[in-house]
Amino acid sequence: MDLKEENILGAAIGRHWYYRSKAAALRRMVGTLAPQRLLDVGAGSGFFSRHLLIEGGAQSALCVDVGYDRDRDERLEGKPVLYRRTCGTTDCDLVLMMDVLEHVDDDVGLIRQYAAKVPSGAHFLVTVPAFRFLWSGHDVFLEHKRRYTLPEIEHTMREAGLSVVNGAYFFGLIFPLAAAVRFATRSAPRPRSSLSKLGALPNGLLIGACTAELLFFPVNRLAGLTAFVLARKP
Repeated sequence: MDLKEENILGAAIGRHWYYRSKAAALRRMVGTLAPQRLLDVGAGSGFFSRHLLIEGGAQSALCVDVGYDRDRDERLEGKPVLYRRTCGTTDCDLVLMMDVLEHVDDDVGLIRQYAAKVPSGAHFLVTVPAFRFLWSGHDVFLEHKRRYTLPEIEHTMREAGLSVVNGAYFFGLIFPLAAAVRFATRSAPRPRSSLSKLGALPNGLLIGACTAELLFFPVNRLAGLTAFVLARKP
């Protein structure tokens, strides 16, 4: 999770159309798995794992991020949430890598590292920014190293030894508008986030559009701003 954006949105992050809609897409993608023990890699505040603890029926979360200044334990609705700088072998059944792989030099190596820590049958849910032609000051601000097509991130998961279960793009309905804005400003990209706090009406309209998209999200392999991949460790 990109902490720079979390710092921009602050306490409003749970109401912001982008994060609220991405959390709903995450829940849709892993809903049939009924995950119980989460390993959230590059978790930041643990926004997405906390969402699954509240809305998805998960029972515990292990949030790992090298940016933590110390290890600490919390509870959310009676469920343990552990924040750690590193972790060893674990019995977690779902590994989240939400907007993480685009930040590292060796994406395959990072996946392999965590695949070695979880049991056979564990699932991985990965999200990454989509399409190189959408590169903008937003990527520069967030210190991205790359963007992916869906086949590219699926290939990355397979190279790491995982079996791809499903892959899909999300934020497809707003893709044309976002692409037009990115193309209009790409000649002089400024390092800044494209996300900002919105008023209730535009925020609600964008939530509505993304909610409607959930109906066809699992089969959308055409276009979107984010690529989701669900994979399994054999």
